[in-house]
Amino acid sequence: MSRPDKHQLSTLSFHTLSVHGGNEIDKTSGAIRTPIVMANSYLLPEDPSTMDWSDTETPSYTRNSGHNQIGLQRKLAALEGGEDAAVFATGVAALHAVFFTFLKTGDHVVVGDVTYEAVWRLFAELLPQRYQIEATFVDMGDMDAVRAAIRPNTKLIHTETIANPTTKVADIATLVSIAKEAGALLTVDSTFTPPPFFRPLALGADLVIHSLTKYINGHGDAMGGVVIGSKELVHHVKADALVDVGGTISPFNAWLIMRGSVTLPLRLKQQFSSAETVAQYLATDKRVAYVTYPGLESHDQHELAQKQFAGQGYGAMMAFAVEGDPDTQNRFVANLKVITSAVSLGHDESLIVHVGGGGRGGSNKYPPNFQKYGHLRLSIGLEDPRDLIADINNALDATFEKSNPI
Repeated sequence: MSRPDKHQLSTLSFHTLSVHGGNEIDKTSGAIRTPIVMANSYLLPEDPSTMDWSDTETPSYTRNSGHNQIGLQRKLAALEGGEDAAVFATGVAALHAVFFTFLKTGDHVVVGDVTYEAVWRLFAELLPQRYQIEATFVDMGDMDAVRAAIRPNTKLIHTETIANPTTKVADIATLVSIAKEAGALLTVDSTFTPPPFFRPLALGADLVIHSLTKYINGHGDAMGGVVIGSKELVHHVKADALVDVGGTISPFNAWLIMRGSVTLPLRLKQQFSSAETVAQYLATDKRVAYVTYPGLESHDQHELAQKQFAGQGYGAMMAFAVEGDPDTQNRFVANLKVITSAVSLGHDESLIVHVGGGGRGGSNKYPPNFQKYGHLRLSIGLEDPRDLIADINNALDATFEKSNPI
């Protein structure tokens, strides 16, 4: 029995792709799931003298390519609607791979002023100091500011679909137009908005990056990252950043992420629905100082989110704070019993982390509420939303004594 080959994947629905994409029946054992191939090396042809030792399509050495990596790459490219994909050990490795591959000394980058901390440090410190790559941090909700930041040597615009942690929504279609006018690449970190929820490539983005550690794996037990796009661009990423820099995902983690991705559309449906319910509750409780979630009408980019995400939902990430100082935020988190205090997101369990109000080095421009209270970043999992709301309410009761409500 055979599985759909790479030419047939585009004809399948997302749910079917989630199950069958990239999977092969094992010819040796007959196992219907691709097994974990824990090998560093693969058998060479009789005459290896003509081999391309940097080939990433034929397994020879796992740093370049391996059986589990190839299957995962095929699946993720199909899910995102790209021609090819390159998988890495972490999401940060995937992000670095893009910047390393396409930027050189003297280039300029436009990047969101609210961005993942590793990206902020790469563009604020490491790349400028070591390679003289300049970066301008801009508000990705202000397209005029993005246009004004473009220079003749701008080679790349980098954004997150929904900013971590403020939940600001970037207008990807407009950013595509700006990038094309500038002759620059548009790279999009879509970790908060995995397919089928949103596909930036369909709007014209050049490359999409995901931390596979989050929603696509979804079980909090494996780390990985991926770069997805055209075969030409991904080839450069593989040739430069994968083969000769490393950062290769392990076969075991690739296998775990393949396993986790099977339930992606089912998990997202539950998480997005629950997130809307929880966000609406938080918005009505007077003990909550503020809540930012694109599904709330009070969110500055709510209309953009409605249009851009085409009714698919608004994600499962939100930020909020309770009334009070940082100690009050910590007491509230300590009083939660169902929601777990831990970093990361997109897991099967709901996770919360208390972060201070300021951005690193002044480049992360958090809004006034974030600066005043700090924020609690909440990732909604697969629990019943009624249990999550009860947990939040009980924690609020314990933090603000019932006899003295705010």
